[in-house]
Amino acid sequence: MNRHLAGVRVLELGNFISGPYAGQLLAELGAEVIKVERPQGGDPFRSFDGGQFSPQFCAYNRGKRSVTIDINTPAGRDVLLKLVEGADVLLENFRPDVLNRLGLGWEVLQQKNPRLIYCTISGFGPDGPYADRPAYDTVAQSMSGFFSQLLDPERPRIAGPAMADAISGLYAALGIAAALAGRAKDGRGHRLDLAMVEAMAAFATEPFAGFFATGRAPGPYDRAAVSQSFALRCADDGMIGLHLSSPKKFWESLLTAIERPDLGRDPRFSSRAGRVSNYPALCDALGQVFIRRSRSEWEQRMRQHDVPHAPIYSFPEVLEDQQIAHLGTFYTPNPARQGASRAVHGPLWCDRRRDEPDLPPPALGEHTDQQLRLIGLSDEKIAELRAAQAI
Repeated sequence: MNRHLAGVRVLELGNFISGPYAGQLLAELGAEVIKVERPQGGDPFRSFDGGQFSPQFCAYNRGKRSVTIDINTPAGRDVLLKLVEGADVLLENFRPDVLNRLGLGWEVLQQKNPRLIYCTISGFGPDGPYADRPAYDTVAQSMSGFFSQLLDPERPRIAGPAMADAISGLYAALGIAAALAGRAKDGRGHRLDLAMVEAMAAFATEPFAGFFATGRAPGPYDRAAVSQSFALRCADDGMIGLHLSSPKKFWESLLTAIERPDLGRDPRFSSRAGRVSNYPALCDALGQVFIRRSRSEWEQRMRQHDVPHAPIYSFPEVLEDQQIAHLGTFYTPNPARQGASRAVHGPLWCDRRRDEPDLPPPALGEHTDQQLRLIGLSDEKIAELRAAQAI
């Protein structure tokens, strides 16, 4: 979208997905994101495939600047403090108290730059009985109760993308944007803290609301039953997704499309409440119908009768879809780099424009000299710091 955060400088510290994803979102809004990496190897995600541009790294680091600084050295910390003086945001996702121990905590940096937005993402928050525990995506999804809404209790297996990391990054980027808007009014910097476990609990606000209202903990299929959502296999082994929601017309349109008015007369399915309470039986009944025709045939029938549906695509099929092509969802970074031959645009448009940068992820330390010159360091000083392995 339009570059509404143009001119905003973000320092990003930390390696795991939540922080880099928040930084990626800010970059898509036009901020200059300076990724501070270790001189020795950089972000561990870089080398997941043995090179410098693993798919995991490329996914969350497009268009950023890479600066290598060893903040464990006094000289490296001095360089970071100098960068902080001209920054608008510092975003980090180390364990709580790591930066405090290095003399780079909120109180110190706020003294250096009273307008700084200081955002910390952690597993469990800045304090409390679990604050020092290690946390990853699965840990946050587990403890927040979110996994109870996803896992089959009979055969629990972890599946799908890193939702807690991505959702925490979304909340962090939103909070940073809000803090920047607030600073524009009062001129003050702000400290933001985000716990991944809280982000996932907040994202599950609807099932929690149901639990608070009824006292009954929802199971993984409750929402699908209430929303009348179905995943159905077709004769050619393709799958199709349906979401009928509450309007009666969609149920009736489905019955017409599948030529099964008798299901509407079945006492189990004749009312919406019955279809919700008998959801497993309805899944089985529809499954026996959809297995008789190919997915393309069912798509045609669903379109003809205005039934909310979509094919359940594999990734290659997504790339071939005409609506996705029309939107220009995928693009080639310029210049293309190993591991970054294709990328996904951010989904936001403004005034029918999408002006986010199409730059690739940075090479390790690619912008170190450039950024240090911008804060007034001479080439001689930069060479001295490099010789001391501070950068």
